[in-house]
Amino acid sequence: MNRHAQAAVLFLLGAAVVHAAATDLALRYVKDGLRPLLLASGVVLVAAAVATVWYEHRGGATQEGDGGQEGQEGHENHVGQEGHENHVGQEGHENHVGQEGHEDHSPRVAWLLTLPLLTLILIAPPALGSYSATHTGTALQEPHGYATLPDGDPVRLGLTDYAGRAAYDHGRTLRGRTVKVTGFVALDGEGTPYLVRMTLNCCAADARPVKVGLTGRVPPVLQPDTWLRVTGTYSAQRAEDPVNEGPIPFLRVARAEPIPEPEQPYDDSGGD
Repeated sequence: MNRHAQAAVLFLLGAAVVHAAATDLALRYVKDGLRPLLLASGVVLVAAAVATVWYEHRGGATQEGDGGQEGQEGHENHVGQEGHENHVGQEGHENHVGQEGHEDHSPRVAWLLTLPLLTLILIAPPALGSYSATHTGTALQEPHGYATLPDGDPVRLGLTDYAGRAAYDHGRTLRGRTVKVTGFVALDGEGTPYLVRMTLNCCAADARPVKVGLTGRVPPVLQPDTWLRVTGTYSAQRAEDPVNEGPIPFLRVARAEPIPEPEQPYDDSGGD
């Protein structure tokens, strides 16, 4: 892999990162607040690729200029020294052939750098789903405070927001209200249905679930990883997460409707 090939790979990788940051593809990897940093990283990669090509071209032009001067000096030395010149020319030819035969090549393993690029361009990874949720303990933590809910029912809440109010505020801000939350279905080993949203601290690598148990008018047939928009009311029922014994509040279901997977599958802000 020569310098131009390296620059091409670097440019394509940077362009792919810029494309991901400028579209919803980035939300499969990082939380929304990190998209500006991802965009800046892509721009830096593209700039580095352009700089590599420019310096390589500039270095080649300098070598050509030096070669022309050496050619003139060689022509002057050629006068009166034909025999010596032929001998030197033969040795130079042999040295040139030897150098070509032993030309240093970059390791071919460097082409493996193209694999992440192809993966980023061709494969959009699915969001983490029910398998990760049932094998990871809940990430629910006590909120620092509870914002006043807007007027009107049903009120749209992020699943994490509802779970925090239900588990740690004992539903005081939820009583008498109808809420609407969104998440995907996960079933534990006993078949208990949970509505789940994966939360992020930084990126998908540290995603952890927040789980809300479903009671009331739960659909009779639920498939794991199905996305639902659930309308219901607060339930005082509680459970312990079997993985880390964290709190799992419940929601009394009045209506549940399947929906397509949202553009932002992760809950990084408590919003819906």
